Amino acid sequence: MEIFEIELDIGSAETPHRARRLHQQLKAAIVGGELKPGTKLPSSRQSATLFGMARTTVVGVYDQLLGEGYLTARHGSGTYVADSPPSLPAARAADTPVPEHRLNPFWFRHDVTSAFGFFDDRSAIVPAPEGERFDFRPGLVDLKNFPFDIWRRVSAQKERAFERAPFNYGDPQGDRDLRSAVSMHLSVMRGVACHADDLIITSGAQQAFDLLARILVDPGRTRVAVEEPGYGPTRIPFAAAGATLYPVEVDAEGMIVGQLPADIDIICVSPSHQFPLGSTLSKKRRAALIQFARDHGAIIIEDDYDGEFRAKGGPIKALKSADEDDVVFYVGTFSKSTLPNIRLGFVLPPSWATQALVTAKICIDGPCSLPAQTAMTGFIAGGHLTRHIARMRRLYGERRQLLLDLLRDDFADWLDPIESAYGMHVTALSNGAIDVDAVIATLARRNVEIRSLRRYYLGAASHAGLVFGLGSMDLPAMRRAMALVHDVMREAPPAQ
Repeated sequence: MEIFEIELDIGSAETPHRARRLHQQLKAAIVGGELKPGTKLPSSRQSATLFGMARTTVVGVYDQLLGEGYLTARHGSGTYVADSPPSLPAARAADTPVPEHRLNPFWFRHDVTSAFGFFDDRSAIVPAPEGERFDFRPGLVDLKNFPFDIWRRVSAQKERAFERAPFNYGDPQGDRDLRSAVSMHLSVMRGVACHADDLIITSGAQQAFDLLARILVDPGRTRVAVEEPGYGPTRIPFAAAGATLYPVEVDAEGMIVGQLPADIDIICVSPSHQFPLGSTLSKKRRAALIQFARDHGAIIIEDDYDGEFRAKGGPIKALKSADEDDVVFYVGTFSKSTLPNIRLGFVLPPSWATQALVTAKICIDGPCSLPAQTAMTGFIAGGHLTRHIARMRRLYGERRQLLLDLLRDDFADWLDPIESAYGMHVTALSNGAIDVDAVIATLARRNVEIRSLRRYYLGAASHAGLVFGLGSMDLPAMRRAMALVHDVMREAPPAQ
């Protein structure tokens, strides 16, 4: 299509991104000299007719070129090519070195890129291979049993109220009604007494760890103890902030407190249900950990991983409930108990750290999504969260028991399961008879996703094994999956 004796091709009405094509071609014509400085453009109405586009679309393209300095508007006269339009950026020559050295090599480390097991291979968003797919990746949530009808109803009710409210960015500390609901929930479910003003709502637990690293780490000086093996995404923000990480071994009673260096500054621990070994920090070690923090001036970051999903006897009280010295940062999330993609979590910090956390959140993110917060408020206040947790505790408990029974009965030649009454995963240690990595690779080719225990070690792995997530399969599917696992193990090569 000709305009000012130049050819523009923005395609037909069905062509996608026509506005972008018009913008790019006009800009190229101006920079290339085909449209001379001072040339008058047709009016937006004329161009809209000429190109078969909405007038508002053409106005948007003109406005963008005006803002970029390629056009100028003359009052009462029209739109013209600017007298001195900017040049397009010069194309990079093929032999010009790319400044990759400017990138921080930390973000290319394998332990960082592989830490998020449900993201790193992108298999959650690419089409699945043909045939039934079995997914044992830990961290996945059972969405088939989530009460979406209730969530939609609560969301709609809250959204109507939200539409009537005056527009604002919201409280960076979190919606007060949600903080009140969370404080009540923590009191009942986790034995933690707190006030709404004590809590900070975050975009999931991961943002909470990032915020804590920002306010607590002095690069090159801060020393952080982490569980070994442990949850990689907890470690990454502290390492990225410049802390030195000290792996501390975990056994059947949780973190071995006696291994903590005396000069440690921060202790990251998951006392309710350790990932991936599944142990619960014993009462003796809880007391020892609090005493260590008191004696050495350390602070504790409590990751309440899977804390609500104890199959028998209800949840154990959070470590924060015994925090008489005001040194425990308690981190929780709704990603496991509701929906992962709503991205809501919280921090209950010591009183002296609240303002610093809020300031950090304002700087990097601001308030969390207000519609998501108001929906979660209604979900908690209506008792729906408590009922859903109770139901999922039973379902996950049934899956855990089935998996433990199968591992004990059919896999004793290769694996030793770690007994646990908690959480959304089961870990089984290898007895050294087979090559675990070969098993995982073969299973992947047969549509079974499973994780190696080795990937959760910061240093050299002291144990080999498999970590089975319980979130994505019901009991019949789990039986079929484990039959495939059994077939592969029976043919697996011996350990190297």
